[in-house]
Amino acid sequence: MIKAVLFDLDNTLIDFMLMKRRSCESAVNAMKEAGLKTGKQKTLESLFRLYDKYGMEYKTIFQKLLKKLTGSIDYSIVSEGVVAYRRAKMSYVRPYPGTVPALLRLRRMGIRLGIVSDAPSINAWIRLVEMHITDFFDAVVTFDDTGTTKPSPLPFKAALKRLNVKPEECMFVGDYVNKDIKGASAMGMKTAFAKYGAVIVEKGGKTRPYRPRQSGADYELRDVSEVVSAVKNANS
Repeated sequence: MIKAVLFDLDNTLIDFMLMKRRSCESAVNAMKEAGLKTGKQKTLESLFRLYDKYGMEYKTIFQKLLKKLTGSIDYSIVSEGVVAYRRAKMSYVRPYPGTVPALLRLRRMGIRLGIVSDAPSINAWIRLVEMHITDFFDAVVTFDDTGTTKPSPLPFKAALKRLNVKPEECMFVGDYVNKDIKGASAMGMKTAFAKYGAVIVEKGGKTRPYRPRQSGADYELRDVSEVVSAVKNANS
């Protein structure tokens, strides 16, 4: 009997890569207007290579970028990029269509809800607050809570403990097969692959759909709203 549903955050409840790409494009445009001489595409490709090296949440990424491209850091240019990035980000921090109705339906069914994210606590919580969905969740576990990332069992165990449910009473929804699906399955949870959010990141932050031959999940969701029918099916 499924009593709780745990969600990954990025590319499961929010289109993180769309937000990241659009924010970075705005930042690069602003830095070029402020005097950065390199071409837009080259700059974006360099930026996402740095994200791949240091992580998508790296705080001083624009300083790293200017050092790589020009050999020095001009903070007047960096500042323009940071401000433009933040402004653009606010326009794209919103849940996937259908997320809020799905969360409401699950709550009305008596299902407890939680988040397990690899993002740092402050970043995860800011996204949840900006999307106005914090009140739906009984537990939020981030990287800072356990010091480990999925597929380590520690984040899953922490969330299960906070929700007071057994693994077999929980369904995990995520877009990353190796981390989300395999990690949750190893814990004994039911799993749902967020097919709609699974992408491969290419040059310049462009993405293409990730379609594994076999996800290994119990359910595959074409839309976040399908989690409701997945839970009903598991409990039927």
